[in-house]
Amino acid sequence: MRIGMALKYSEGFKEAVEELADFEKAGLDIVYVAEAYSFDAVSQMGYIAAKTERVEIASGILNIYSRTPTALAQTAAGLDYVSGGRFTLGIGASGPQVIEGFHGVPYTAPLGRTREIIEICRKVWGREILRHEGRYYTMPLPAGEGTGLGKPLKIINHLVRPDIPILVAAIGPKNVELTAEVANGWEPIFYLPERAADVWAASLAAGRARRDPSLGELDVVGQAPLAIGDDVQGLLEFGRPMAALYIGGMGARGKNFYNDLCRRYGWEKEAEEIQDLYLDGKKDEAAAKVPYELLEKMSLIGSEGHVRERLAAMKESGVTTLNVTPIAGDHKGRLALIEKVREMADDL
Repeated sequence: MRIGMALKYSEGFKEAVEELADFEKAGLDIVYVAEAYSFDAVSQMGYIAAKTERVEIASGILNIYSRTPTALAQTAAGLDYVSGGRFTLGIGASGPQVIEGFHGVPYTAPLGRTREIIEICRKVWGREILRHEGRYYTMPLPAGEGTGLGKPLKIINHLVRPDIPILVAAIGPKNVELTAEVANGWEPIFYLPERAADVWAASLAAGRARRDPSLGELDVVGQAPLAIGDDVQGLLEFGRPMAALYIGGMGARGKNFYNDLCRRYGWEKEAEEIQDLYLDGKKDEAAAKVPYELLEKMSLIGSEGHVRERLAAMKESGVTTLNVTPIAGDHKGRLALIEKVREMADDL
């Protein structure tokens, strides 16, 4: 089981990167860099590549709307080059609030676009002369569109790898099915191992049935906050505001993927209450309604024995990479957590 960690993307980014060398030595396998509507992740990942030697670097995630498919392919190829073959292209649809509100692009056809983007990226990385006639993307532009001067091209550079891994963030049934069919990795949010099969098993099976064997096994990335000790249980409460934000506020009624996931996990009543309270501006009350079991089961917070049990549950459910958020008061404490979880994962 690989151990990964998300890097903060706001204040303290450079300082966090300076600490990455220590995490590399402690056994960290991969670092994820978010973009959201903050600084772009690409410049930050290039900085990380220059400051590290071994750790893999993944976008977590680049949305599929604000860059053309070819720009995503170029970006991945460039980051794989400057990192010496250590890059993973993490992509996802994001949501209408960010895509239409921040980027001013219609949030349409996330499934179809994701499939075509993956196809186009792999054509570019294979140094094919790029021709693509899809429902959503056409290269070159057809007659009657643009100037008519577009011509089929292939990327100039010889790549470090023609098979850069593609990770897709997905939680909806059809999106998960697509991911299991065509991607190298899958990253769901709010991963709860005991209920994952009830929610996603059918989608994963359907996708894997059409999967090209050359892609290898699907890397399943489970996210979890991490704290180990006999007096850390209270840290679970720090997860409430974030869970309430996603379940209650990341989307309108009927258009909130995280709220839908909470319902599919079996907390229909709680999901509705959280959303109603959050959208009414009652954020603290919404956070109080987040089920404790959800906070507990998707976390690695507790005694060493408890964390070992949760790690085993993650592995048993199919997780192959853990994306953890170590919770400690200083760098030394966070480093010790990564060392310990690396050791515990190796013992499984």
